[in-house]
Amino acid sequence: MEFRHDHHDTGEAKLHFASIGNPEHPLVICLHGFPEYWAAWGAVMAELADGFHLVAPDQRGFNLSSKPAAIDAYRIRHMVADLASLADRLSPGRPFVLAGHDWGASVAYAFAFAHPGRLSHLVIANGVHPVCFQRAILDDPGQRTASQYINRLKANDAETLLSEDGYRRLFRMIEGFSKIDFMDERMKAEYLNAWRQPGALTGMLNWYRASPVAVPAPGEEAGGSLILDMPREAFKVAMPHLVVWGDADEALRPACIEGLEDFAPDLTVRRIDGAGHWILHEKPALVARTMREFLADRAGE
Repeated sequence: MEFRHDHHDTGEAKLHFASIGNPEHPLVICLHGFPEYWAAWGAVMAELADGFHLVAPDQRGFNLSSKPAAIDAYRIRHMVADLASLADRLSPGRPFVLAGHDWGASVAYAFAFAHPGRLSHLVIANGVHPVCFQRAILDDPGQRTASQYINRLKANDAETLLSEDGYRRLFRMIEGFSKIDFMDERMKAEYLNAWRQPGALTGMLNWYRASPVAVPAPGEEAGGSLILDMPREAFKVAMPHLVVWGDADEALRPACIEGLEDFAPDLTVRRIDGAGHWILHEKPALVARTMREFLADRAGE
């Protein structure tokens, strides 16, 4: 099957999206993270295309979608609104499956909190629940150290540093999160094309600049947290929830999923030994098979 490409105007942003599979089949919307674009899910989507209708948007700020200038435009509520608008077009009145990786997982969780009735299932691949992530940063020294890159990406000179020498530092950051044997010359050229879209690098970095996650320096007093001050009820995952977790992730340590069961009563965790942060590229067939089994089991098939 070939990927189809289209655009959706939310009223605030114009989203490019790719799709594959029969539109009559159950809908799965797949959300990418940083510094990727829709194709992060491409190999997994191709594996599932025989039984599902899979759609992956470029989220705002990335690749071929709108890139608002204001940092406030990258607060999570705006990405949730983008997703809600797209879902209403693709699956009006019918629950769908939502899958997210990295920052896409953050949007997926936020959507699940805000619109539980719209989802039949929530699938997360090496992404974090906001409360569990904030706790891990504050309480786990290894995760706090691993998360220091967030402060570097918020800096005013981040665009200059990351774009120098053919985006050398951005590629090096990807390599630092887990092995990148999958990154051949064709894929590297495709990533460069996405990053070089006008306004894309600033849009991508503004996700971090708009984030409420607190990342103290190692050894620094933790201080307060906007996320941990919010009511726990606001972070409930009401639908069946699958986490596919590569244990070799250098960006998100195992502490990030500790306590997740407190927020997700119907939780399934599948740990993948040897897989890292880029699990969608490293193990696409295994991720797809795990998703298929989870969705079939929860559908009573």
